[in-house]
This record gives sequence, C-alpha cells and structure tokens, in this order.
Amino acid sequence: MTRVGIVCDSTCDLGPEWLAQHSVMMVPLKVLFDSDSYLDWIDLSPDAFYSKLAASSVLPKTSQPSPADFAAVYARLAEAGCTEIVSIHLTSALSGTFESATLAAVNSPVPIRIVDTKTVSMATALAIRAAVEARDMGGSATEVESAAREVAESSHFYFILDTLDYLVKGGRAGKASGLAASVLNIKPILTFTPEGTIEPFKKVKGLKKAFAALAAQVAADSPGVRLRLSVLHGAAPELADQMLAALDGAGVDYELVMIGSVGAVIGTYAGPGAVGLAYYPMS
Repeated sequence: MTRVGIVCDSTCDLGPEWLAQHSVMMVPLKVLFDSDSYLDWIDLSPDAFYSKLAASSVLPKTSQPSPADFAAVYARLAEAGCTEIVSIHLTSALSGTFESATLAAVNSPVPIRIVDTKTVSMATALAIRAAVEARDMGGSATEVESAAREVAESSHFYFILDTLDYLVKGGRAGKASGLAASVLNIKPILTFTPEGTIEPFKKVKGLKKAFAALAAQVAADSPGVRLRLSVLHGAAPELADQMLAALDGAGVDYELVMIGSVGAVIGTYAGPGAVGLAYYPMS
C-alpha cells in the first residue's frame, strides 16, 4: 500500500504545531542577524522575530535550506515507511528552496513529487492543507500532488505592506520597487504574478481605503462563489480583524480557514504591520 509523505518549508507559516498534528515534515529556512543564525519558526517565533527586528539596527538576511537538509527529511520519511513523497514549497522565483528540494530528490530512496506553488505564506499553506486532506482521504501521491497544484493555481493572494522598505532592501520587490508607499500615506496592494514574482495591484490612499479596495476585489473575483480563505498579519492581529470586517462589509461569502502570523523569513521582507489574504473558490 502506498504511504504518502508530505514535506514543506517554513515559509508556509503554518507553524510546527499544526504541521506536527497533521504529519507534515517542515524544512526550515534561516534568518540571519549579523553572525547569528536562527531557524525560521524553530529558533525564532513570529513574536520573537518582530521584537528582535524592532531592536536591531541591521536588516536581517535569509538563507534557503541546503539539498542535504531536504535529503535528510526525505530519508527519514522513507525509513518511516513512506513510499512516495510530495514536497510543497514557496515560489522558486524568489528563493532557491525549490531548487534545493529538487536536487535532494535526485538521490532520494523513494520518488519525490515537488510542487512550486508560485506564492508564499498563507497561499502556500492553502495548497499544503489541500494535500493533507487528499492524503487523509486515502489519496495516492498523484492525487495529493494534484490537490496541491490545483489549489496553488486557483488561489489569489493579495497583501498590504506598512512600508516597502523591507521588500526593496531585501531585493524581492520586483515590479513594485518603484512605488512610493510612504508618500501621502499611499498603501500599495501587492499580489503575485503567475510566474511567482511580486507585482503591484493597486495604490490606495490610507489603510481603510486599501481594505475596502481589496475587499471589493475579492467580491468581484467571486460572484456567487464561496471561498476558502486565510488571513495573515505581521505582528498586527487588529489589522487581520479589520480585513475580515471589510470582507464582511463587501458581502464576500467565505469559509475562514485560519488567521496566521507571518513568520521570520517572510517577515524579513514584509516587515511589521503587513496584512493580507489568500483564497480560492470552493468546488
């Protein structure tokens, strides 16, 4: 009988507790403050990270897992009896994590199916959740992989940053690098391209109007359709509440999967005060 293992990286922002409860193995990325290195979500919780970020004069850097890191996890799952593995990761356009997973798969003792979600954080988390549901229903590796890919491809991910400074300084701004977010209280709404890079969606003056514009877009995306939706925030749970209130005000029909914190790696580029949502239509 086929036993399917599921692997992810820490940028899904699901956290070790949820992943352990659902038998998903997580390979962490690293966050570096000067010479000090921390494993995302392992050595550094979101709360600890944002406190450290506020107190640091140095912008942290991030580092992807090595192929050896993935190989060790793949071998552990094979030893535990998994006959195939589905490995689900953040966009390859912004990180070498997908490449490390791919290199590790070459010499794996069992077949590895690797999914590039072309996105990050809660949007990647939705794909992982779909994979878990498929596996727990007795799905084959093909079905588990397909469930993850279908959700990743049908998902929308929008986010609002308090400042673009972290994204620009970290070199991940892409087409959004020219936006003057701090001028006149402009709040850019950003999204991901189908290729997995960041691009501006809309510029709005003021956070309240940004929430309204984003809620209107979600409503326009889903006329008469119920959504499966997650909200994320960077050390700002009150903003997540305001986002949900805006969705309710716009009449969006959704099932709330979770409200999650942005972890240290994604938070390095999003900064504190980020808020966003990921969703896909329920079949």
